[in-house]
Amino acid sequence: MKEIESRCVNSGISTNLLMENAGLAVAQKAWGILKEKLLAQCIVLAGPGNNGGDGLVMARHLHEWGIRVMVYICLPRPAEDDAVRLARKQGVPITDLENGDLTGLREHLESASLVVDAILGTGRARPIAGQLQEALSILHQVRRQRTHKLVLLALDLPTGLDANSGTVDPYCPRADTTVTLGYPKKGFYSFPGADYLGALQVADIGIPDQASRDISLELITTEWVAKTLPQRPRNSHKGTFGKALVVAGSRNFVGAAYLACSAAARVGTGKVTLATPASVHPILAAKLTESTHMPLPETKTGLIDVSAGPAVREVSKEYNVVLLGCGLGQSGTIQEFLRWVLLSDPQPNPPIVLDADALNNIAKEDTRWWKPIIAPTVLTPHVGEMARLSGLSVEEVQRDRIEVARKWAAEWNKIVVLKGAFTVIAAPDGITRVSPFASAVLASAGTGDVLSGIITGLIAQNLSPFHAACCGVHIHAKAGERLLHEIGEVGALAGDLLKEIPKVIKELKTSLYS
Repeated sequence: MKEIESRCVNSGISTNLLMENAGLAVAQKAWGILKEKLLAQCIVLAGPGNNGGDGLVMARHLHEWGIRVMVYICLPRPAEDDAVRLARKQGVPITDLENGDLTGLREHLESASLVVDAILGTGRARPIAGQLQEALSILHQVRRQRTHKLVLLALDLPTGLDANSGTVDPYCPRADTTVTLGYPKKGFYSFPGADYLGALQVADIGIPDQASRDISLELITTEWVAKTLPQRPRNSHKGTFGKALVVAGSRNFVGAAYLACSAAARVGTGKVTLATPASVHPILAAKLTESTHMPLPETKTGLIDVSAGPAVREVSKEYNVVLLGCGLGQSGTIQEFLRWVLLSDPQPNPPIVLDADALNNIAKEDTRWWKPIIAPTVLTPHVGEMARLSGLSVEEVQRDRIEVARKWAAEWNKIVVLKGAFTVIAAPDGITRVSPFASAVLASAGTGDVLSGIITGLIAQNLSPFHAACCGVHIHAKAGERLLHEIGEVGALAGDLLKEIPKVIKELKTSLYS
């Protein structure tokens, strides 16, 4: 955002114009909250920089529209300050807390309908202390004690939330609504910061498209996914929509193979073939009646045997994409099998999706396992698998998920789908997309197998692996969102996602014409 604002100024768009646009945009959002409240009163807590300036512009507009608004300046502003001068000229009451009027602040907060946090924005670099700490403590006490809710609107971001990392100061207030300016901030998609935003809205402040044209980090949006999904021509046949080979399952993990194959079929793949241990095949053949099957030789413990490697390697060339890993189990035998399939032949193969036990087993390789895999490859690790693959701790991965995914996508020359709340998809060239969804409804066994199946099915239909990963993550999250509304966040199972997948795709395609 700092770079974008600098580009705006260099192109002739003044900081004052951006501030006027920001203040008006947030005032309109506040008006939507206040217009239904009789005798509504708004308190604006303003800080020393541009964030405070935006709040003062906002106060001017609310005052002009008939809202009773008061401004408390929580930290000193410049002596010659146009934002303060114009607000006072408009008749907005302004109190400087440098004079210590905390009693008056408490009284006004106790009777207000809305308080706007316009204190510290993206430029915050210091811990909250002194007078500001006292003011925010009073705000917290009043909100906790009041019988009628005091709504908190954060302008751009709550004071004390780090826009880059998502860390929060102990005195950071929890907003009911955050109106962020221009674009969402990276720290909004990390915890604990994500829990302090409330409902997130993005305000257009007049940033021209060319100012952000080369930004490589973006959110996945419904509009983009709807436009990117593969078309379904009326004169198509099953070959039109590709063939997917799913190498999955073992005696102890039968369900993973079922979920992955079912998800690939539900997303529209023309043909899904399951390669699985021979003893597991009858169970899955009964459940997966639409799939074709390739029973494989197995060990005494029900794992795919190393001897299956050449056959899987050869047959994979007949498919548009291969998924490896779901429920394979972890053992030296599976490591040898994967070495055969992935590392033994330098010739190009169809795109590969590696999930679950494929990742767990290759993480044990002493060699630079990623070097021999020259086919386009999507890795779908959860945080624990990412830690094993990268050699980082779980805490290090979680500390900056976006940068971790970016770094290792480039290092491995593979697409990395770092699963979890706000899933990150990073390409080797640095292009990165973040899913805006975080929900406990997907926190159960098997949901990752469903995601890998969705991504695999989209690649089979000729989407690029990166686009398939982004679209797959979005479809998966939207299916979870549907379950959240229908069932709630407790008790939804991975298998429940399967019937939601085509409904989500229908909604996405319908949204293009609504």
